[in-house]
Amino acid sequence: MELAVLNSNGQETGRKVKLDSSVFGIEPNDHAIYLDVKQILANRRQGTHKSKERAEINHSTRKIKRQKGTGGARAGSIKSPVFVGGGRIFGPRPRNYSFALNKKVKQLARKSALTYKAKENGIVLLEGLSMDAPSTKSFVGLLKNLNLTGKKTLVVIPEQNSAIYLSSRNIERSKVVVATDLNTYDILNAGSLVLFEKSVATIENLLTQN
Repeated sequence: MELAVLNSNGQETGRKVKLDSSVFGIEPNDHAIYLDVKQILANRRQGTHKSKERAEINHSTRKIKRQKGTGGARAGSIKSPVFVGGGRIFGPRPRNYSFALNKKVKQLARKSALTYKAKENGIVLLEGLSMDAPSTKSFVGLLKNLNLTGKKTLVVIPEQNSAIYLSSRNIERSKVVVATDLNTYDILNAGSLVLFEKSVATIENLLTQN
């Protein structure tokens, strides 16, 4: 598959880049995508949820009524979960939701996600963007030139660039990531994938190594 290279004005430069079919043209594996996205979202969870159980409630421990003769069920403490203000039965406790996933499964998931984007014509190839200082106005103009205004966009830059990152930070539905940090969830969550020309080589090298 070949993609035309665009400049920052959204015009074709006359050059085309051939995408590696082993990365952008494989048979997608939906289960690998499911596992990778599940791991990414699980690793983001704080797991700090907590509710008080019976032993942790700060109430009196006296017996609230006599054992027999009331016509009702026995009740030993106001801390009982059956009373309002009592402890919760089997409530949530802090835990770690993260889990491990094989490197090759994660590679396959990213390849599958990139293949889906390529099939949907959701990839835009950009020649590059020179930005010496942060400028939100310039970044908005770039999205406008690429007809991506208001669309959920993921811009993949070849290396860390604070000017580009800071320029995009205040723009809704737009995200900038370094090619080496690209993950399956971000690819699928974006409507359009904007790849810098140098980012393509980085992604292909990353996903074809054993």
